Amino acid sequence: MPTWNEILSEVATAGSTFDVIRRRYLKQLHEVTGRNVIIYYSGWLQKPDNPTAILGETDKNGFMAAIHSLDRTKGLDLLLHTPGGDVAATESLVFYLHEMFGGNIRAIIPQIAMSAGTMIALACKQIVMGKHSSLGPIDPQFNGLSAHGILEEFKRAHKEFQDDNSRGFVWQPIISKYHPTLIGDCEKAIRWAEEMVFHWLTSCMFADKVDKVERANQVIKELGDHALTKAHNRRISVERVKELGINVSPLEEDQTFQEAVMSVHHACMLTFDRTPATKIVENHIGIAYVSISGGQILMELPK
Repeated sequence: MPTWNEILSEVATAGSTFDVIRRRYLKQLHEVTGRNVIIYYSGWLQKPDNPTAILGETDKNGFMAAIHSLDRTKGLDLLLHTPGGDVAATESLVFYLHEMFGGNIRAIIPQIAMSAGTMIALACKQIVMGKHSSLGPIDPQFNGLSAHGILEEFKRAHKEFQDDNSRGFVWQPIISKYHPTLIGDCEKAIRWAEEMVFHWLTSCMFADKVDKVERANQVIKELGDHALTKAHNRRISVERVKELGINVSPLEEDQTFQEAVMSVHHACMLTFDRTPATKIVENHIGIAYVSISGGQILMELPK
């Protein structure tokens, strides 16, 4: 007869009804593609003020657990739904994914992958988007403010003061709030983000293109310049992504594939709607790393 702790462990492993349904559709997606499938999903739309919903360094623990039991020769389909987050964590995560799968990674965007989520997508060999899907600008942020925007404002203040010294009375209260290293930090953050994305584009997505440097620079200019994108939360459609020369395929191209992807997406959205989950990293064989308010839970289905 099983003990109390053994039964408790069995219940925790089986998961909620939402876990069971989500895993069923993940397995079906794998059966459609024949590739490894991992979801990296955030519940920021349902829980916008929860700090665990953004991309952070602890997310790599989820990927390590999800990748451990996979046959990496089958490549990876990475379903992304995230508002982005820490740039350093993004760099570390992409490095790990490339170490595990090389360039054989396809990013699938069932709805939205913004900021660092867009950067991860650009680090893949191919992106799949639907007519309803969106990427976003990749300009780095400081406490919710655009690094590009801060530099633009500082340059404007400098020019206006040079043209008319009396404008100093207008700008002094604003500039006085800048900490001593802010401008330099913004410049470094912009260079860091651009150098990362440039390396990923030229070594993966555009690796076999003769004009890979020009292609990469164009993408970075269009997605990284605050003056062009206007706002960090701007949605960039699949049509615009195509115009930028990014290797993107329409989700609607294969109805069976589309239905499998969207079934996983809907199951994830329902999980965030009805449970305390704020983030899920999960593979097609049921290994999941779920973030909730106050901590993380690692769940694993029996083999």
